[in-house]
Amino acid sequence: MKRISKQNWFETLNQSLESENLIDSWPLGLNISYGETVRIVADNRFISVTRENDGRYERPVHYKV
Repeated sequence: MKRISKQNWFETLNQSLESENLIDSWPLGLNISYGETVRIVADNRFISVTRENDGRYERPVHYKV
């Protein structure tokens, strides 16, 4: 069985959100500072995205609320 690994770090917030099909759920203009984690509830989903100090964005954690 071939294992497919997912990319966990992204150069832009949009790339990170697209990786989990969340771009339409993210509020326009909501940015993330270096070293910050932002948590929101949108479209009946809890979404959490972290931006590291080097500027990369982690794959979002999300689930239905």
